[in-house]
Amino acid sequence: MNESPRRFERIAFVASQTSEAEAARARLIQRYGAVDVEDADVIVALGGDGLMLQSLHRFRDRSLPIYGMHRGSVGFLMNTFREADLHERLAQASHVVIHPLLMETVDAAGERRTALAINEVSLLRQTYQAAKLRISIDGKVRLEELICDGVLVATPAGSTAYNLSAHGPILPLGTALLALTPISPFRPRRWRGALIPDRATIQITVLEADKRPVSAVADHQEVRDIVEVTARLDQSSSMDMLFDPDHGLDERILREQFIY
Repeated sequence: MNESPRRFERIAFVASQTSEAEAARARLIQRYGAVDVEDADVIVALGGDGLMLQSLHRFRDRSLPIYGMHRGSVGFLMNTFREADLHERLAQASHVVIHPLLMETVDAAGERRTALAINEVSLLRQTYQAAKLRISIDGKVRLEELICDGVLVATPAGSTAYNLSAHGPILPLGTALLALTPISPFRPRRWRGALIPDRATIQITVLEADKRPVSAVADHQEVRDIVEVTARLDQSSSMDMLFDPDHGLDERILREQFIY
């Protein structure tokens, strides 16, 4: 027996700080009503991918699905904006559960910090000096020395963001892989990155950290002057995104690979 579509009657609306997004939010509230996040069945986010990332982080502990509609500059993670039939679209939407990356850093003073990334964890040089990095997977050194502007670890959901700009591979959702992608590699010049099982722990050690300082970023959270970073998928944490059946994230990822 087929399950009936889930109804999302109580909607909380959030919007980016643009006139277009705020106006859309006002019209939708007038049409459908709104509740606070604490009382909601679903969150509708109006903006671009930046707002979606912020919303996923902000409401991570609420266990609420988030349905994005594009009212911003970049909308890869967003559905097409349309005011009509919102309840029906929510009921028919496909669910995509994603797990974030857990970034753990040690800085030059020995301080340890953790942060979550939905798209990617990236290491970036802080000065004109190229970064010099050593890469280990599950405790085994795989690349003794990488001289580059940086390197990033991307999830499937984030593989079409910074990772794609750095010429990394696009990973369909559901793929049990992470993309490890260099940013402007100098040596070894021919190394173009690697696909890593998503159960693995990636450790990146900064060589000559005093001379070649490096920062680490988990989505929008930056830690400077780091000496070591580990990144692994946090299976204990999950986020639920909603996509229209004819415009899901898998379809977008597939379509992106045929754009030239």
